[in-house]
Amino acid sequence: MPYTESADVRLYFEVFGADDSPVLVLVSGGGAQLLSWDEEFIRLLVDGGLRVVRFDNRDTGLSQLFGDDDEVDGGYDLIDLAEDVLRVLDELGVASAHIAGHSMGGMMAQMLAIHHPERVRSLGLLSTLPGQSPRYVLHGERPELAEPPVRVSREQAVAFAAAAVQAGAPGRYDPQVDWHVRAAGDAYDRGYHPAGFSRQWAALRRAPERLEDLRGVRAPTLVFHGRDDDVLHWAGAVDIAEAVPGAELQVHPDMGHLIPHELWPDLAGALLRTAARGEEQRSADRI
Repeated sequence: MPYTESADVRLYFEVFGADDSPVLVLVSGGGAQLLSWDEEFIRLLVDGGLRVVRFDNRDTGLSQLFGDDDEVDGGYDLIDLAEDVLRVLDELGVASAHIAGHSMGGMMAQMLAIHHPERVRSLGLLSTLPGQSPRYVLHGERPELAEPPVRVSREQAVAFAAAAVQAGAPGRYDPQVDWHVRAAGDAYDRGYHPAGFSRQWAALRRAPERLEDLRGVRAPTLVFHGRDDDVLHWAGAVDIAEAVPGAELQVHPDMGHLIPHELWPDLAGALLRTAARGEEQRSADRI
């Protein structure tokens, strides 16, 4: 099984596409396993000429855990989570890559672009935010995440997933209830670690403000957000796009925090376009 055996953190990852293609790393959000990046979506990117990597963040899935079931702080920070991407790239022998992250994954991508710009060819910042301003954060303080989580059965986890998807306001997009039910069951079977999200949350609570630093980012950037995101307000996307020179901004009506399946082709096309800009910039820098 593919793990980062040589690094100090053991991370599980998977690779799709040709070895000689430019690499795009897909970074999952808080508590989400690599399964959040569906293989159908990945196929769109591979068909577009990219080598795609997805991995389990620390404290999720098959990657290393940083505490027991009753521990809600793993002692790491957002930069540590971000540098896990570099651990995967180092294992693959990849000097730099295109990085796309959803929610917490987008925050990790921002940290990489700010602190390790030489490793980032382009950025995809999806349903994410640049800091902890009340303008951006709609989910409240989440005090329950500071307490050891109550473990649930597989049946309960699947029912919670179905209810959460169905609770959304009706809109133009199919909620894909069956897909989310199947994904929740697969994730439970693969690695059920509810305290892991609490530990990731503790890192996010300590995360630094990033908006001013983003003004110095030179990697081509896509900012992709839902107009009806009830977790992170789309104002954060606008602020990121205004801060990063030349960023492409897409704010989609009727899209919530998750990316609807109907928008997968649009997102894949935008990421491929952004990656192409990154490859052109890299070639120009070499001249």
